[in-house]
Amino acid sequence: MSERPESLMPPIEGSCSGREVFALRALGDSMVPEFEHGTVIIIDPEAVVKDGSYVIAKIDGEFIFRQLRMHNDKYFLQPLNDLYETIEISGLDDLEGVIVQSGSRRKNMKKYS
Repeated sequence: MSERPESLMPPIEGSCSGREVFALRALGDSMVPEFEHGTVIIIDPEAVVKDGSYVIAKIDGEFIFRQLRMHNDKYFLQPLNDLYETIEISGLDDLEGVIVQSGSRRKNMKKYS
């Protein structure tokens, strides 16, 4: 595995305002089986964050897609694939948004809350 977190294609600079809902394509296998490589994910920067939410965070200048876990006032970004490491973050300020929907085709879109 590479040292750099497997993540996403970053949004295009200037493509939308800072707090608008936006879409990205998940790359790699860190979030399988729920999110296959190439799955389109919809991110809401204003959505409520809670333990278990699927989130986008920015770590060392890189976007990373993981599941947020909260335990004893600590915050972790956990992959669904056990081949990847869980990363501790300093707080919710590292988050860019919450995944609210995903899918590769309209008929198999899933919503998350």
